[in-house]
Amino acid sequence: MLHHRQADTAQPWALGGEERIEGAGHGFLGHADTLVCDADLDKGGAAVTRHCGVYRDRAAVRHCIARVEHEIEDRILQAQAIAFCGYLAAKLAIAGRAELSIVARGAHLEAIQANGLRLIEDGQESVAPVRAAAKAEELGVQDIVVLALKAHSLTPALDQIEPLLGPDTAVVTMQNGVPWWYFHGLSGPLEGARLDSVDPGGAIWQRIGPQRVIGSVVYPAVEVDAPGLIRHVEGRRFSLGEPSGEKSERVTRLAEEMVKAGLQAPVRDDIRSEIWVKLWGNLSFNPISALTGSTLAAIVADDGTRALARTMMLEAQAIGESLGVRFPIAVDRRIKGAGDVGEHKTSMLQDLERGRTMEIDALVSAVQELGRLTDRPTPAIDAVSALVKRLAVERGCYS
Repeated sequence: MLHHRQADTAQPWALGGEERIEGAGHGFLGHADTLVCDADLDKGGAAVTRHCGVYRDRAAVRHCIARVEHEIEDRILQAQAIAFCGYLAAKLAIAGRAELSIVARGAHLEAIQANGLRLIEDGQESVAPVRAAAKAEELGVQDIVVLALKAHSLTPALDQIEPLLGPDTAVVTMQNGVPWWYFHGLSGPLEGARLDSVDPGGAIWQRIGPQRVIGSVVYPAVEVDAPGLIRHVEGRRFSLGEPSGEKSERVTRLAEEMVKAGLQAPVRDDIRSEIWVKLWGNLSFNPISALTGSTLAAIVADDGTRALARTMMLEAQAIGESLGVRFPIAVDRRIKGAGDVGEHKTSMLQDLERGRTMEIDALVSAVQELGRLTDRPTPAIDAVSALVKRLAVERGCYS
């Protein structure tokens, strides 16, 4: 067993993640004393803990990350799923701010127990001093829990998340798309409204509680080269923000710890606008790529698909602006930026090709729902949504 302990000022932190997909992670991350990075899935499709990260300080402040999935994936994708979790965990552990433990399964558990959690960054390999274990049931209540699994996996994961939550636990959400808590603390006639497209029946709102939320937008790209070996590709920014826009003590402290670990963690006074800028591209390029099998560069190079994406983005922009969102760049510049990424397959196309549940509702359906709530028409989005849902149902990737 490997331990790393610093002075009594050390802070506990934890993380969980998933594959390299447009800066999105899947898992739970938070304050605690155990990090879970489980690469095994229940082959029957039941939700199981996938990745959890946690650190402990001398005062036993609790922080934890966990990953829960409700999908069946091949072993290569399971390995990729540990990437985001492993990167965050390794950065915090290597920074020496806390004692870190990892709960993992399969080849990742064996590798971490034998060799530690290894990170390749800037061409250099480092070993994060961690303790690896196989179970996460004893993690207990945490101060901060970071949810980095895909939006459609949140509801199936609630039974695993709830034991981590105490009266004062904060929850950092790192999902792509429109978040379930969007209207919490947003002044106006829709304040407190719940979005059925991303939170059917309001289960997440009721069982997690929007008052716990710290919003986040994630940008790093990370891959897994081998079990227990994480390679950072690019990006270190994790934007953070309270739904209210205030710079609270909890979000400030979280940002400070991440910065001390070598990450960029700006605290935004309008996290929703940054969520929308990323969503702007995802809601258009993702479904178009799934329908056509095209990369970002190909979609932008083609006059027809570029025009369709632009129309969808303008419909979404009208919705966002009606809700007070500020779009800091012009739509054509945003499209050019997507094309400049090159021959990249979007996450939705990757999911389709691999037979996994597609992230349609948070990226597309939720925008349609916002359109209805704000009386903004979405004909192009509606048409593309109908087509991509039909395709996904036929492929067993949406229900």
